[in-house]
Amino acid sequence: MKPTLLILCLTAGTSLGASAQERIYRCGNEYTNTVTEAQAKTCKLVSGGNVTVVQGQKPAAAAPGVKVASAPPASSAPRIDSADQKAKDSDARLILEAELKKAEARQIELNKEYNNGEPEKLGPETRNHQKYLDRVSELKAALSRNESDISGIRRELGRLPGSSSKQ
Repeated sequence: MKPTLLILCLTAGTSLGASAQERIYRCGNEYTNTVTEAQAKTCKLVSGGNVTVVQGQKPAAAAPGVKVASAPPASSAPRIDSADQKAKDSDARLILEAELKKAEARQIELNKEYNNGEPEKLGPETRNHQKYLDRVSELKAALSRNESDISGIRRELGRLPGSSSKQ
């Protein structure tokens, strides 16, 4: 009894799988499973493999009377007065010079604390040498970062028109 039930279930499962698989026709960039449509358009039968078709959506057309913003041509870009531009340049120079002074002051502080690679040990560092080594490496990294900041600020000052920056 059991073998016949098993055979019956297997044949039913394979027949369901075969009926679920329909013939698919390719008509250029479109696919169809309607035989009459495929014959009318002289479509080719797709054989082997599964085909997955995802329906795309066409972009919505702009409503009539709605204008899409576009960038103005470079020739019609608004001009800045030379006096305004000079004021902006002088403001930029003042800001950069202030940043340079702060960075140079920070560099002096870091150099004092670094003490040529031998900073003074703090409380917990006397018992834990690794903490001391970590702080020394952090100071060294901060020194190099600050030095690169200073060189970047000087470079920016040099790019400003009429530059007479300290090098």
